[in-house]
Amino acid sequence: MAIKQKFIHFFFTLLFLSSHLLLVTCKNADDSEVEDESPFTYEEGTGKGPKNWGHIDPQWQVCDNGKLQSPIDLLDERAQIFPGLGKLKRGYKPAAAVLKNRGHDISVEWRGDAGKIVANGTDYKVLQCHWHSPSEHTLNGTRHNLELHIVHRSSSGGIAVVGILYEIGRPDSFLAKLLHHIKRADEGDIIDLGVVSPGDIKFGSRKYYRYIGSLTVPPCTEGVLWTIVKKVRTVSREQIRAIRDVVHDGFEANARPLQQENGRQVYLYRPIA
Repeated sequence: MAIKQKFIHFFFTLLFLSSHLLLVTCKNADDSEVEDESPFTYEEGTGKGPKNWGHIDPQWQVCDNGKLQSPIDLLDERAQIFPGLGKLKRGYKPAAAVLKNRGHDISVEWRGDAGKIVANGTDYKVLQCHWHSPSEHTLNGTRHNLELHIVHRSSSGGIAVVGILYEIGRPDSFLAKLLHHIKRADEGDIIDLGVVSPGDIKFGSRKYYRYIGSLTVPPCTEGVLWTIVKKVRTVSREQIRAIRDVVHDGFEANARPLQQENGRQVYLYRPIA
């Protein structure tokens, strides 16, 4: 038992240090993500598609030559099961929020303190969430209909993103509360939502994948601590259609293609029964 505990401690230390060493260049999530979508698109053949992102702006070169890029395919057969990662600790709370149509996606941004998650012993404050359709990550080779990213930042500037995948089925309860706002959000609009709790976002499972990757939009900053919930939840066709209809032309399908794993280890947390 003592040996196992020492190994778990070593693993946590190694993962913690590696993630934070990679994150030192990332000041905060909002600064790192592109707000103006005009320089890039998701359509290949336009000269501004994903294959060209690294050549559009000198600060985006890592989109092309980075070795820790996201998204990736999450394969159960290659994931290392590691219960020692522990349950993802969520400490979310209601706070003032706005809905933004950023042109390339729809996001909810918290203006007050909406709480945090704790990952690898580090607190990450929740900043915003946004949607990609279809999903960016794939599970065992399957691409799903939608992916939600919940973006967090630590006091040292580290970025941690929680991803939740969705397939067509019953409406998602969190999106249901936002749907009428989404439908009227023209490009560039910022709509006051009042008080919103990120705790209303349903995870549905304690199982998750964990790996080190990057932002999935330019500038593709690396060193992001990714947590992808294993359970695939459901979303209605109407909800996906609303998200797609209001974004700028060329961003209706706003999923970056899969990136090379480059030998990275993916861990799977599965609670001990």
